[in-house]
Amino acid sequence: MDLKLHGQRVLITGGSKGIGLAIATSFAREGAVPIIVSRSAEALEQAALAVHKATGVVAQTIAADLGTSAGIDSLMALAGDVDILVNNAGAIPGGSLADVDDAKWRQAWELKLFGYINLVRAVLPSMERRGAGVIANIIGMAGAAPRNEYICGSTANAALMAFTQAVGAASPRRGVRVFGINPSPTRSDRMEGMLRAQAVKKLGDEGRWMELTAGLPFGRLTEPCEIADLTVFSCSPLSAYLSGTVINVDGGQMYATPQ
Repeated sequence: MDLKLHGQRVLITGGSKGIGLAIATSFAREGAVPIIVSRSAEALEQAALAVHKATGVVAQTIAADLGTSAGIDSLMALAGDVDILVNNAGAIPGGSLADVDDAKWRQAWELKLFGYINLVRAVLPSMERRGAGVIANIIGMAGAAPRNEYICGSTANAALMAFTQAVGAASPRRGVRVFGINPSPTRSDRMEGMLRAQAVKKLGDEGRWMELTAGLPFGRLTEPCEIADLTVFSCSPLSAYLSGTVINVDGGQMYATPQ
């Protein structure tokens, strides 16, 4: 299937690993030009090599701290106008209200919440002037199904869902689509680390972390490529009427009867 994305310039934050890297690779397979962003220049170099090995496409890389205004300004100066923005950067710590102090809470939100908002603020006007563009916010199921043990992330994700719906309801008037995707727990180094921490508390052994995935739909974590392929299709002209919507990708878990 031709997704009609050839030559599109796609800015992907948090693009050096996990879902972000999978999204960059999926876009490259469609002939798009990924611009991957991360704090670490070394990680970006390895990510670009992985994209090239998988697709033959040379990805552009930009090292920037998107938790700061200066970082976003630097990124936009280097990236220029883009056809598609995929907001994906951010790693909010787990824990209940008592576990996440004020400093950690604010630091996490600077990247995941305000970073998304400020990047949309940076790219949306130029997209609206051109009368075309797509913004995809990779958010997280905790915004739709909040949990006390992930309260900082749940609250940020809920805010980003509302932000995406509000901006995406107005943006089609000027030819721009804005939508979101809520992945359920997805295989990554970060997710493994969180599950290992939970396994210590619940099972007394971090090595038993895989047991905590048995109750998930299909008995496993979501794969990064599954989120990536949905993102790419949703950004393509084949999904031209999609805006102001946040797609839950949780295998129906939110509505399933507990076993």
